Amino acid sequence: MPRSIQEILDQADELAQQFEDYEPSDEDERPVEVYMLQRAALTRAQSERQILDAVVAARSAGIPWAKIGSLLGTSAQAAQQRYGAIVEQV
Repeated sequence: MPRSIQEILDQADELAQQFEDYEPSDEDERPVEVYMLQRAALTRAQSERQILDAVVAARSAGIPWAKIGSLLGTSAQAAQQRYGAIVEQV
């Protein structure tokens, strides 16, 4: 949606005022340990997604479960049990 320069400047002024008027509350803060744990959980989820995508691509390319399991540090059966159903859905 097109906006005029004045509308953009007005919105910028409103946002700037919100930042200036902001008063943090106790609920806004969290311990560093909680933040670190949240980041670690997010990183793990992203890594799991990358592994899943790579397994799907590997199976699509005809790579056997034994090789996939070996690369994941597990057995072919364990890899197939974990990712097989997902690979079949794709």
